[in-house]
Amino acid sequence: MLKLTGVHKTFNPGSINEVYALRGVSLRVREGEFITIIGTNGSGKSTLLNAAAGTFLPDSGKVEIAGRDVTWKRDFQRAKYISRVFQNPFMGTAPDMTIAENLHMAFLRGSKGYPKISLTSERLKTYREEVKSLEMQLEDRLDTVIATLSGGQRQAITLLMAVITRPRLLLLDEHTAALDPKSAAQVTKLTRRFIEQQNIPTLMVTHSMQQALELGNRTIMMHQGLIIDDISEKEKRLHTVDDLLDKFAELRKAERLTDDMLEELRREYI
Repeated sequence: MLKLTGVHKTFNPGSINEVYALRGVSLRVREGEFITIIGTNGSGKSTLLNAAAGTFLPDSGKVEIAGRDVTWKRDFQRAKYISRVFQNPFMGTAPDMTIAENLHMAFLRGSKGYPKISLTSERLKTYREEVKSLEMQLEDRLDTVIATLSGGQRQAITLLMAVITRPRLLLLDEHTAALDPKSAAQVTKLTRRFIEQQNIPTLMVTHSMQQALELGNRTIMMHQGLIIDDISEKEKRLHTVDDLLDKFAELRKAERLTDDMLEELRREYI
């Protein structure tokens, strides 16, 4: 479904702020695969998602989605294939529109009639049932303006909008990191349910090693713009958070990371 081949990306080349963000990354996401992504800060996790989404164009390499070469197509040209949920709950919705209007805009995305608004009673009934499945008591509040919702409620609606018409690829960029624990747990539960029900190919960046091991059927670890480990579903069942921390400890030995830096990793990922 998604295939990256030898993708390189350097930001601010030749300047004091030069960052070699992706170093020849190759990755294949097959139909129905749910891949979690972990790594140190600046390892290239979000940059990898941006490369898939078309947020920037690569310096070299190839990007294919559903068998089509989209390497030189921008994000708006790839939007018909991709849905994305960001860390900030306020990025995925139109704040001055109602819950129903936001869902309807997502439903019409990519259609010939977009952005024509025609909220029929039948569509409203469908949206009510879909919102009810979020288990947040919002099904009787479809006329509520999105801006008045809590962050957790808004992120749940954003996730529903992302999958309301099954995307060819779903990108989740630390989409529970800004939520309180209860809301994060509910959005995580919904994430698992939607992806499994619709068999959506998914890449999910997370700072939680426990979440990375519990969700999905593959976990990749990134460091300094490289994929340094690719853990299969079978291997994931045998791994613990400590096993993943040990891998970071190995990096410490290889690159002389300090004990303080390793302790920061422990706080960040547990």
